[in-house]
Amino acid sequence: MDTLTDKDMLAARALYEVDFYQWAFHNADLLRQGRFAEIDLENIVEELEDMARSSKKELFSRLKVLIMHLLKWQYQPRLRGRSWSATIGNQRTEIEYLLENSPSLRNKIETIIDKGFIAAKRTFEDETGISANELPETCPYTFEQLMDYSFRPE
Repeated sequence: MDTLTDKDMLAARALYEVDFYQWAFHNADLLRQGRFAEIDLENIVEELEDMARSSKKELFSRLKVLIMHLLKWQYQPRLRGRSWSATIGNQRTEIEYLLENSPSLRNKIETIIDKGFIAAKRTFEDETGISANELPETCPYTFEQLMDYSFRPE
């Protein structure tokens, strides 16, 4: 087996900056072949951490949208419509899928809901013109309610 030179290792790592797609498949191939000394470990670790943060960020974003639409449903009953209902259902489906694929995110769900509620209040105020001060201090919906397809606040 040939030994990689420092120059070869640098070239392999540079691929990360030039062509991420090729870099990812190249490193996956090296891992499958058990050629661990040749992998770009530093960037692989960074990408794995980014993937984890991305899942948490997506959960936050989806909870924010869900909470905001539930607030609109509750505080603007005359404007209720099919699109709000569809958005609520879609967000629930996507959150369910996220949690099925990353169940450990459930350990952080209350914190994410709290932060999502704060962000949802800001967006709610911007979209509706109703002051966020008229909303509760903390999220009025439990996780169970957020995920209950039949729940709509009145």
